[in-house]
Amino acid sequence: MVLAGLIVVAVMVTALVPARLVARELNERLDEMQPAPYARVPASAQPVGDRLTVAASVPDDGGDVVDMTADGSAADVPTVYPPEGEIDFVTVSEPSQSLLSWWVGVDDPAIQLLTEEDKYGVQTPDQRRVFSLEMMRTAEDVAQYVALTWLGFDAVIVPGDVLISEMVCLEYSPTTNECDRFAPSDEVLDPGDRLIEADGISLGSVEELVAVLSEHAPGDVIPIKVDRRGTGTFTVEVELTSAPDDPSRTIVGFVPFDTRRIELPFDIDIDTGSIGGPSAGLAFALTIIDSLSPGELTGGRSVAVTGTIQLDGSVGPIGGLRQKASAVDQAGIDLFLVPAAQGDDDIAAARAVAPGLEIISVATLDDAIDALVASGGARPVPVAQPK
Repeated sequence: MVLAGLIVVAVMVTALVPARLVARELNERLDEMQPAPYARVPASAQPVGDRLTVAASVPDDGGDVVDMTADGSAADVPTVYPPEGEIDFVTVSEPSQSLLSWWVGVDDPAIQLLTEEDKYGVQTPDQRRVFSLEMMRTAEDVAQYVALTWLGFDAVIVPGDVLISEMVCLEYSPTTNECDRFAPSDEVLDPGDRLIEADGISLGSVEELVAVLSEHAPGDVIPIKVDRRGTGTFTVEVELTSAPDDPSRTIVGFVPFDTRRIELPFDIDIDTGSIGGPSAGLAFALTIIDSLSPGELTGGRSVAVTGTIQLDGSVGPIGGLRQKASAVDQAGIDLFLVPAAQGDDDIAAARAVAPGLEIISVATLDDAIDALVASGGARPVPVAQPK
């Protein structure tokens, strides 16, 4: 009984002690071992269809589908074909690790230790959260555009807000792999800031900011109104500078985030809640195509999909493939589409984590459709003619 009690106490203590005391991981940028207080672990596989809403209804036995716009007029909306199968997007999580969880998972290939920089990069947690949610919004918009244009509907890309992704480095040190001198705006602006006004002019896009800057020279100081997460709205005085690659061009000194929006011929939404990141883009696009075209793209089965999606339909790499393969395997799904851009080594590692899972790599949206058709699904066809 005493031994059992000591074991219970030991488990409780190790569950409370942070893993940073023993866990170490290589910081490749600095080429040094650092504490690894976090870990990337498998999370879940979730059906996209449960989160998809289209401004249309399933047709009744003999009626046409008619919806109404906000002003009450009739709107052209698509027929929705609720799929029997599921296309799941896959998530990972990056929680803090205790000494106990580190000890349990230290040899598990589906668990990856993370340093502070691995988890947050050079951003603060608030900045990373802004970018993560913005990347998910962009992934949803791009997926809608790609899917609807594939189906034959009209969709238009429009400029978005001015959001700072990172500050411009004017002098970079190759010996330390760090920036020696940022643009002067770095003193008052941060990644994640949304610029609302510049020199008294409201900003609706990066193009509008460029127009304002064209009236100024490097060294000028102008007021910029900023919206910062956790702080609110405020105005700062910003010294402008010249672009590193073009001294004649005046810049604020930041790299903008891609915030372009998509204008669609009807309302469509994917409720992603608090989930961030761009890796569900391909799953979103496939689900929209499956839902707005007759037939079963998945053949009525559940499949998991991961990969970013670009406007040209190409599929890009994602993070945490091993963890996602494990999550898919644990969900009981036996087919997983992953980006070919991930690379052979990463895909091989994912197969080793889940040897019973069929993993197919795809490079484009059409490749993904071909893979699902080859696995027993029905090939979708365009259902509309662009106007």
